[in-house]
Amino acid sequence: MRIIRNPEVLWREEDEPKAEAYEGLAQGENVSEVGTSVLFADGIMLSLNVLGTEIWKRCDGRGMEDIVAELITVFDVEPDVLRQDATSFLDELEQKGFIRYEK
Repeated sequence: MRIIRNPEVLWREEDEPKAEAYEGLAQGENVSEVGTSVLFADGIMLSLNVLGTEIWKRCDGRGMEDIVAELITVFDVEPDVLRQDATSFLDELEQKGFIRYEK
């Protein structure tokens, strides 16, 4: 299944928080609460942490396995944990209409 961003979703990446998050990751800190991007559509605004942002940026027609394979090289996490987190996150985005799955 290919994962596609809804083209009507407005989004922007926040440079300073992104730099802060990556610096924290390099130091082994928990940066899950640092918002690095914002999505907005149909009156819904969603702040994404660094992992959510990186998943979102890859919702360009790639499949889950391609996204996980790429992100496993960026984040120090077990592939199964990353896959589970990504699946939960993408399910939430789909429910909100921010992405869709295509065959």
